[in-house]
Amino acid sequence: MNMDELKGRFTEMKGHIREQWGDLSDDEVAETRGEREQLIGKIQAKYGKTREEAEREFDEWLAKL
Repeated sequence: MNMDELKGRFTEMKGHIREQWGDLSDDEVAETRGEREQLIGKIQAKYGKTREEAEREFDEWLAKL
């Protein structure tokens, strides 16, 4: 799945995002509107990861979909 698909199916994908990153609230996920950079920023802030770690984790997750 690529970012265009994620954005297009964002409502459907919110649950998958919450499954992967359960500490993110529904509101935090909704705020990102499926934007990669915003999602990575939320993951980075919530889990105390470096930018590179958050990007790698997100990209690996997205590739599995």
